[in-house]
Amino acid sequence: VQLVESGGGVVPAGGSLHLACATSGFSFEGYAIGWFRQDPGREREGLSCISGDGRTTYYGEAVKERFSVYKDFSTETVHLRIDNVQPEDAGVYRCGAGLPGSKGLADACTVGIQWYFLLWGRGTHVNVSS
Repeated sequence: VQLVESGGGVVPAGGSLHLACATSGFSFEGYAIGWFRQDPGREREGLSCISGDGRTTYYGEAVKERFSVYKDFSTETVHLRIDNVQPEDAGVYRCGAGLPGSKGLADACTVGIQWYFLLWGRGTHVNVSS
């Protein structure tokens, strides 16, 4: 089982960024995939999640106008596009795979992260230059 993030680096404020989460070893169609930001001393924050079939998405309130997530079933990769990058977007971005419970994707992606997302990548760093 693997989830491998890529695409991090230094991006200028106002620019765009594309992150990818390449997966293997589990049912891509069966698992929701989420993008989370986690920094030392801060709680893990659910940014965007997408359901197993790719038809349902969730975006955090602070990012919903600028983030876009989709699943590429041919490569079993989940892509996250960030437009109009802001300084607060900086951090370590990790993707996780999980099975949302009866409360749905949004619950799993926010308050239910620790219960529903069980498989994790190591993360990719994003820095924003002014």
